[in-house]
Amino acid sequence: MYWPQFYTATILEWKPLLKPAKYKDVIIQSLQHLTATKKITLFAFVIMDNHLHMIWQAIGNKTPKQIQHSFMKYTAQQIKFDLIENHPLVLDKFRVNAKNRTYQFWERNPLGIELYSHEVFMQHCLYFLVFCAGSWPLAIDCIF
Repeated sequence: MYWPQFYTATILEWKPLLKPAKYKDVIIQSLQHLTATKKITLFAFVIMDNHLHMIWQAIGNKTPKQIQHSFMKYTAQQIKFDLIENHPLVLDKFRVNAKNRTYQFWERNPLGIELYSHEVFMQHCLYFLVFCAGSWPLAIDCIF
């Protein structure tokens, strides 16, 4: 069993790609799928225009790294498909010169911190209540 994890993923170069509600919905639908298929327990999340925070715990036979990889790959693909069809000029802002990809939406090496005790877990939960809900009034509706 794995510890819960505070996880932060950031859009490439902090661009506000997640500002449209439809891209926030991609994130939410992916999280719903991961919980429905019993790959994660989701404790809290908040989605900003250029990054997201969540507290989740891997359950089942997948490691946290495997789940993170799957989550980031799936959400990037779904956003890319929409950008190809509806916003090709925006898509071009995410073109990269890499051998293994044409576009990159997420910064590499997202932050994952194991919440190894009840106290540490509660500290990070309070972050959502104090900082996120205070800064984004709708955040409290999304996380609990």
